[in-house]
Amino acid sequence: MAGSADPSLDALRVRLAPAIAEAAAFDGWSMAAVEVAAQASATDPELARFAFRDGPMAMIAAWIASIDVAMAAALPCEALAALPIRQRIRKLVWFRLEAIAGQEEALRRAQAIMAMPQNVAATLAQAWSSADKMWRLAGDTAADFNHYTKRTTLGAIYAAVLAVWVGDTSEGKAETAAFLDRRIEGIMRFEKAKAKLLAGDEEHFSLVRFLGRLRYPAR
Repeated sequence: MAGSADPSLDALRVRLAPAIAEAAAFDGWSMAAVEVAAQASATDPELARFAFRDGPMAMIAAWIASIDVAMAAALPCEALAALPIRQRIRKLVWFRLEAIAGQEEALRRAQAIMAMPQNVAATLAQAWSSADKMWRLAGDTAADFNHYTKRTTLGAIYAAVLAVWVGDTSEGKAETAAFLDRRIEGIMRFEKAKAKLLAGDEEHFSLVRFLGRLRYPAR
């Protein structure tokens, strides 16, 4: 994204993003929403428009970045360290969901934009980034094939949970909570099975690591 190397612009995007999301429920992910957010925060509208000149995906990326920042502040590694790994992941995912509570319409509109063919690559990269941040806060230090499988799996699960969340009208989002619990249990079963499969089998481990590199080549 043009201009993303400017820390001051990045900070401005993150600061304005939650208000843009609020306005996006009515104005879509548009410059109109940016202008509403700028006015609400006493920000120069011209500067705000410049910061989001790359359009809706830049606005959505900033929204996600603002959630990342809030999540890291509220749930640092040390605050999660005493919990079992599944509870760490659940708390992190649920925090993200609660951070967008009441913004379901903005999320629906964001999902529609992110699903456009020209945005799929950026959407997948964003899902990977969110999953990576959650695993790192959960204390994961894997640097081998596990690094890739954990993030791929959690990214897919998080996307599925968001799809359920956006249409969940149950009390306290109970349906989403149950769905999330089932998916996290699935992650735990998968990780246990994978550990057994790879344990003591160096040749097989090298093969799957190689396949992982094919799927996620170095850049």
